[in-house]
Amino acid sequence: MYADTIVLAGHIETLSEDAAGTAANAVAVTDGRITAVGTASDLEPLRGPGTIVHTFEGATVLPGLIDVHAHPVWGSIEIGRGVDLSGAATLDQVFTLLADAADRQPDDVWITGFDLDVNVFDGEPAGAVFAERFPGRPISLMTRDAHALVVSPRVIELIGLTGRETFTDASSVAVGPDGRPTGFVVELQAMDLVFDHYPDVPVATAAGYVLHELDGLASSGLTGLHALDFTDPSEAVYRHIEEHGELPLRIRCSPLVPADSAPEVWQEIADLQDRRGRLWHVEGAKFMLDGTADNGTAWFDRPDIHGENREPLWRDLDAYRAAVRFFTDRGIPTATHAIGDQAVRFALDVIEEVGPAGGAPHRIEHIESIPDDLLGRFAELDVVASLQPVHGTRHTRADATDNWSRRIGPDRVAHGWRTRDLLDHGAVVALGSDWPIGPGDPRTGLADCQLRRPVEEPETAPVQPGQAISAREAYLGMTAAAAYAAGASDELGKIAPGRLADLTVFATNPLDLAPDAQPDNAVLATVVGGAVRLHTNSAEGNL
Repeated sequence: MYADTIVLAGHIETLSEDAAGTAANAVAVTDGRITAVGTASDLEPLRGPGTIVHTFEGATVLPGLIDVHAHPVWGSIEIGRGVDLSGAATLDQVFTLLADAADRQPDDVWITGFDLDVNVFDGEPAGAVFAERFPGRPISLMTRDAHALVVSPRVIELIGLTGRETFTDASSVAVGPDGRPTGFVVELQAMDLVFDHYPDVPVATAAGYVLHELDGLASSGLTGLHALDFTDPSEAVYRHIEEHGELPLRIRCSPLVPADSAPEVWQEIADLQDRRGRLWHVEGAKFMLDGTADNGTAWFDRPDIHGENREPLWRDLDAYRAAVRFFTDRGIPTATHAIGDQAVRFALDVIEEVGPAGGAPHRIEHIESIPDDLLGRFAELDVVASLQPVHGTRHTRADATDNWSRRIGPDRVAHGWRTRDLLDHGAVVALGSDWPIGPGDPRTGLADCQLRRPVEEPETAPVQPGQAISAREAYLGMTAAAAYAAGASDELGKIAPGRLADLTVFATNPLDLAPDAQPDNAVLATVVGGAVRLHTNSAEGNL
């Protein structure tokens, strides 16, 4: 049988132990799957009159890159309608960006923003600073960790926030010495009070935002991502895109199990499993056992300098335990957000109690700071360590002057984002960005993993440089380890016959590049299920 497509390059980096040291430079694809890997002459008999041959002279083909932690729908909507505050290092810079947006909108139109660095505030964030610059304007800014909002006094007035609101999780509406809301709205249930008043975004508009961002992620080398949510309008957006075209990459969605939710809610999430389109599907359940260290809502074994970061989001830990067991008993793998050391410990304890889920391993997300005694338990329990080292390289500083470091103290800072130590203890370390909280371009994150600093800032001191990993280890984290995290090791993560034809074509072999050169390594094409997408600067010939 002739191949549908043959991809020719300078080198095929299979990341398969069976093919180590081979001189493969060609991949044949039929019906969306790899049918042969070898030299161009080896595959010549598979070339028929209808075979499409894509030639990338001197390029290197890797298994398609997969980001194991992202938020493609709400992230794209926030970017599409909001102000990008990622470059604002001072409050004045925030004001300048907001003023640009305000000049283009009537006075009563909401201004929303994202990626607000809490370090721009002198102390706890508060919204009163917006009243003088933007009187009467509803402003709502999402903090960099996406676990809090800073809102203007007009928003407090419109919503009727009092600071006396009660929640079933660790959410809160902060109040000042006078007992009035300050505008700092922390964690999901409290944030939802604000989101409910945001202007509606039509599904078609949201789908346009999402497709635009996904196209950008694909052009940076991604062929798949794990969406750690399935909130509205996710399903409507994915279906709209596939009704009018194609998604540019695969998406595995794991819906969030709300903190302290009831079994009826768990069953609704279980009923979503295997809901799918052509390139998206629902699999797994996500939990948030704690919040974030920056907001004081992470769960550590002892309080931080403010007496915070000492409690879980789940007030009823027996309910969390029962929920993890509920999904495990139904063969549904779980992914638990656990930032603080006590949250990670408790999640591991519960997983040890309930056992494996079956098709895919359980995962723990973020793991920002853990002590030595937890390192080996990931491998012992077959729990995937899902890390986003870009949070460490971009949200903290080597001199520990950032909010995260000041809060939790030097001993826990020294145990931050332990990629090297987890690998050395045999853990499967899968890498992601938490996009849009971290940069979505995988080349950036993979370089940061090796440098332990922002790749574009050579003058910046590295954060915990002893946790640096090699280029091969980093790329395995977004290929083989990512596939393993989804229970898809037989389908993705390596280039071998029988696997899905998901590939990333680089101008230069990234495993041979210095870390600082990674972001400039052009992505010539991505292949998803055998469908080839050419990207900017692709020096490719169709034969």
